[in-house]
Amino acid sequence: MEKSELKELLKKCEKLELTDEERAKCYGSFIDLPCGNTHYQMEGDGEAVVLVHGYATPYFIYDKIYEALIAKGYKVLRYDLLGRGLSERVKKDYTPDIFAQQLKELTDALLGDEKFILFGTSMGGTVTTSYCRLFPGKVKKLVLLAPAGMDSFKPPFYMKLCSAPVLGKILFKIIGKSVLVKRCAGEMIYSPDEKDDFMRKFAFCARYKGFIESTRSSLKNTIINTKEDVKGYFAAAEQKIPTLCIWGTVDKTMPYYQAERFREILPDAKLVTFENSGHIFLYDEAEKTLEVVLPFLDE
Repeated sequence: MEKSELKELLKKCEKLELTDEERAKCYGSFIDLPCGNTHYQMEGDGEAVVLVHGYATPYFIYDKIYEALIAKGYKVLRYDLLGRGLSERVKKDYTPDIFAQQLKELTDALLGDEKFILFGTSMGGTVTTSYCRLFPGKVKKLVLLAPAGMDSFKPPFYMKLCSAPVLGKILFKIIGKSVLVKRCAGEMIYSPDEKDDFMRKFAFCARYKGFIESTRSSLKNTIINTKEDVKGYFAAAEQKIPTLCIWGTVDKTMPYYQAERFREILPDAKLVTFENSGHIFLYDEAEKTLEVVLPFLDE
């Protein structure tokens, strides 16, 4: 991406209010939930699959997986977590419980009593397993893609610094948008020609105020709060939910060393290692990901 275009994208970050008028201009559907207005897309018929994205990149991270699952005959629901994409920026701490509540309210509204298959990538792993802990009995199968939430995670210094009560807010306000936009496609290894488009999609949703604070709060209250996060994984194991986990060996965001702890917590889960894959292989290597995921869903 040319420096001039990147500069323009950064200038537009956090400039707009996410109003009903703005929502009317955007793609997808919106639903008012008790927890906050939520942006979603649901298509297809058949068995229900729900896709939960991660820390900062909204539901477009599932673009390729979404279309493939619909083509295979599934009814697929994806949505933006609170504070991300085009969902409401609520003035609350962004904890695993808040995200799990959003997932409950959305699936109750759109799927009713129907049980479903649940996908979670990165921080979405914490969200999905927290949902399993708080609202057991609805998840038929669990697919985790480079999941966050292991209590073996060693947060880098910048994460600890940015989550500090006062300094963290100041620091994140200064550098947050630049770091998030510039690095959003940083682990796209095998699809370099798609990086620019990925960054444009990311920056489009970052135009709305509240995104930076929501990501800072999620960093503090979810990403590095692993003592709380890991409870969901233990719950998924106790409930014996059939689980598939895929992890890349060169993941810089959620490093592969955590897979050892994952095996300890969920010994019955199927763990598949992608050699030389980064953090966003579900977008970067969608076909490879689907070659593992689809047979698991068919079992």
